[in-house]
Amino acid sequence: MSTDVVTIGEAMIAFRSQGQLSLSAPMSASLAGAETNVAIGLSRLGHASAWVGALGVDPAGELAVRTLRAEGVDVRNVRRDPSRPTGIMLVDMPAMLPPVVTYHRRGSAGSHVSTSDIVAAPRSARIWHLTGVTPALSSEAHAAIQAAIDTARTYGALVSFDVNYRAKLWGRDSAAEALAPLAHQADIVIASEDELELVADGIDEKSRVAALLAGVPSEVIIKRGSRGADHMSLNGTVSCPAFAVTEVNSIGAGDAFTAGYLSGFLDGAPIHERLTRGAMCGALAVSGIGDWEQAPTRAQLTTLRSPREEASR
Repeated sequence: MSTDVVTIGEAMIAFRSQGQLSLSAPMSASLAGAETNVAIGLSRLGHASAWVGALGVDPAGELAVRTLRAEGVDVRNVRRDPSRPTGIMLVDMPAMLPPVVTYHRRGSAGSHVSTSDIVAAPRSARIWHLTGVTPALSSEAHAAIQAAIDTARTYGALVSFDVNYRAKLWGRDSAAEALAPLAHQADIVIASEDELELVADGIDEKSRVAALLAGVPSEVIIKRGSRGADHMSLNGTVSCPAFAVTEVNSIGAGDAFTAGYLSGFLDGAPIHERLTRGAMCGALAVSGIGDWEQAPTRAQLTTLRSPREEASR
């Protein structure tokens, strides 16, 4: 079985409140994790995706596996660790206020993904997608991401790296020290505007992008939220505006954009189409609740491009 993209990292279960958590609001449970979000997004767009990571032998781990399998993601190489629990996150969603996320992941199975897990990753993958979340979890997880880059090179695959800085995991200085070497080894670097300085030296955005493009990376994608996204390479800059949408939830938007962009890359689409597909996926992600639940299928993207005035009956 061939694989288009393998993602490697942490998966958790998110317990999301329907109102203010401290006031005993009812909660729902669902899969969460940057890398699993991308894997599901790609699968829904028709690509063969796989996720490699570790989960506890517990109900939360079972929910994660069942969700990924139901979404068509290859989970054959997921390790179940009987000595560590599956991590969880609490998403407090008070009315009319931004969500507040609290993590309970210390000592979790996912925070100890290891180099031995990388050995089991699908060798046929065209792209290995990694993020800056996993290296922050433990020295073991950091080593696993470096091993993933080395292994991808051995297999002749491209490496996609989303900086994905999480301030609740580490400070900017520690993050920069760990993430810059990883980003400089990737083929595709994805970052928001405030993350670029973590992975490249320079006095401004232009010089930082130039520093990345002077090495291994052949393209740098800057996510600008409501102002769209830019693709930068030695051939110049291509820009794409964001899609106008009423934001309900910001969590998972960046991962949705990445899934859409990589989908276009796999299809051999022109750069502007890759960015547009990413922007469309990102817009859909913020239009409803959940990390990945709003990820579109190809048919839904077509509908979004040519919206119908009436409901399909």
